[in-house]
Amino acid sequence: MKRSEIILPAYFDRYINQTDDVTVEEALLISLQELQLLPVEEWKAIGNAVYAPGKWTIKDILQHLVDTERVFSYRALSFARGEKDVRSFDENNYASMANAGRRSLEELIEEAIGVRKATMLLFSSFDKDMLSKAGVGFKGEYTVHAIGFIIAGHQRWHWNIIKERYYSLHRA
Repeated sequence: MKRSEIILPAYFDRYINQTDDVTVEEALLISLQELQLLPVEEWKAIGNAVYAPGKWTIKDILQHLVDTERVFSYRALSFARGEKDVRSFDENNYASMANAGRRSLEELIEEAIGVRKATMLLFSSFDKDMLSKAGVGFKGEYTVHAIGFIIAGHQRWHWNIIKERYYSLHRA
């Protein structure tokens, strides 16, 4: 089933619409390829710069993507196995506790790639019935299928923010 064929959950449509109109497996593969082609040297040159006080560094964003993907993968697994309600997490608390700045950009990217590969294996294990199961999590109800697109689109959402708001910090 392609992205255009799923029900878009309110709030998360902003992420899902970042993906191409492909299957969830293809969306996750494309986003893995995007992870593998990150402009590491340019991101290193940006360093710990932020575009406004209180905003995350690029390393913080990468850690946020890893943490969020793990949480959403858990939600997908839980919904696929019949759970109906999986509580939220505080992304800002996770970010402050992660201390991403102590890690290298390469380490964070390697972890993100590993998590994405695990997510892809998880989604390949779901049959059509499992993908259609829904549950309640942060900001409402959504299906397992939608979660796969949320994960891929959430990454692209943050890449766009980095391009729009962080690249000028290095080039200025």
